Amino acid sequence: MKGLREASVDEAGACWESPERVVLAVSVDEEGGADIIALGWKMYASSQPRMVAISVGKTRHSHRLISQGGEFVLAIPGEDMAEAVLYCGTHSGRDVDKFREAKLTPCRARFVKPPLIEECIANMECRVVGKLDTGDHTIFVGEIVASWVSEERKRNLLCIGYESGYEYVGGGEGYRFGVIKR
Repeated sequence: MKGLREASVDEAGACWESPERVVLAVSVDEEGGADIIALGWKMYASSQPRMVAISVGKTRHSHRLISQGGEFVLAIPGEDMAEAVLYCGTHSGRDVDKFREAKLTPCRARFVKPPLIEECIANMECRVVGKLDTGDHTIFVGEIVASWVSEERKRNLLCIGYESGYEYVGGGEGYRFGVIKR
């Protein structure tokens, strides 16, 4: 093939994996204790009814909570949340209260047990309607039963590489967060 060469999956994947929107998923344990996980793998899954899909590693504490509780809140962080997202993505809810440690504010949801995150630019309450085993992850499909948006306008937080067009806002431990330059 002219102009194409065979490559590793990692090399080919590097062509499209950055930038990507980062999200937070909130779940709760049997006692109502909330956990937050940072995720990159998510997508809309249906428009009628509205559904989203998230992919969660099977070894993650949140995987167990979502599997058992059958609900999650999908929260969209803004540009000012890089430090909190990094914390939620690099610490386990088995060991720490991520709301307290990341200085995030839980807000009561209307239809699901997991709380909303007040600092996020959008929150979607989801009930799990399906799941798919995908090797070391499970894709959870959630029907959106309510959604919320912030009154304050902020840019979406993204996982970025070193490409142009993005403003770096923070990161660490192998993560770079940014926003689209104005």
